[in-house]
Amino acid sequence: MYSGYFTDVGNIKVGHAQDLEGGTGLTIILPDPGNTAGVDVRGGAPGTRETDLLNPINQVSEVSSIILSGGSAYGLEAASHLMKILEKEGRGFNVGVGVVPIISQAVLFDLSYKNSKRRPDAKMTEKAYCNARYQDKSQGIVGAGTGATVAKALGPDHLVKSGLGQASIKKGDLVVSAIVAVNAFGDIFDYHRAVQLAGPIVDGKMLKTVDMIDKILGSFADIKPANTTIGAVATNATFTKTELTKIAGMAHDGYARSINPVHTLFDGDTIFSLATNKVQANINLVGTLAAEAMSMAIANAIYSSREKNK
Repeated sequence: MYSGYFTDVGNIKVGHAQDLEGGTGLTIILPDPGNTAGVDVRGGAPGTRETDLLNPINQVSEVSSIILSGGSAYGLEAASHLMKILEKEGRGFNVGVGVVPIISQAVLFDLSYKNSKRRPDAKMTEKAYCNARYQDKSQGIVGAGTGATVAKALGPDHLVKSGLGQASIKKGDLVVSAIVAVNAFGDIFDYHRAVQLAGPIVDGKMLKTVDMIDKILGSFADIKPANTTIGAVATNATFTKTELTKIAGMAHDGYARSINPVHTLFDGDTIFSLATNKVQANINLVGTLAAEAMSMAIANAIYSSREKNK
């Protein structure tokens, strides 16, 4: 396991809720006011909400919340429930006649994991919100990672259970962290230790998808877009929305180091980026550390899920 957690940055709460029998869950990120946010969507089958708003050419730079959720597109309903909660608290973009909570969200496909009719709902959303803490160390089969699986090239009989991972890196006063629900089509690798952590399992042996990619399921004709890795990176440094968009893009290098293949048409890979704007730091340094933290968080998702499966 790698050290650190997403909330090490400070000024950010994280809460989780899950339906273990149904095989789904969600994770709510609640940054304090005064944050800035960005996003980079790379996968070919994304399910998202309020990502266009984070485009640098658009108006709003601060988010009320970011949700990482199971349930595929059905999971997007969680944001509507959270909007009602945050509106009552007066949290959101002031529009004169009230506030509009700005909630960005990404979902992953876990409907085929256990029960396709069990999805994140109002009750689960409220529970995750109530569970939100400034110090969260939850990893493994929890929150958005509850129904996550990986290495699905040979179908459901050969995949590997995954989950939610976190990690952080500190350099003096600077903190950069990552949180991720790993639900990839591809195999998972511990980049720093040069070890394959997950691949299709056949007769007890772990294979590599890239070694058989040209022969899998009739040129992928039978593969469904039932995947997607979703996550966020955060820093206590000060950045604009434009700079955070670049940092989110650099953080995708963490996906590329630890997931292979990645960013396919079967994945909706998305990374949000947050800044709490407390210290000064170089964008190249933070982007580099964001990729490192994300790579470590992906490995932790596998390590921690193994522990909980024992």
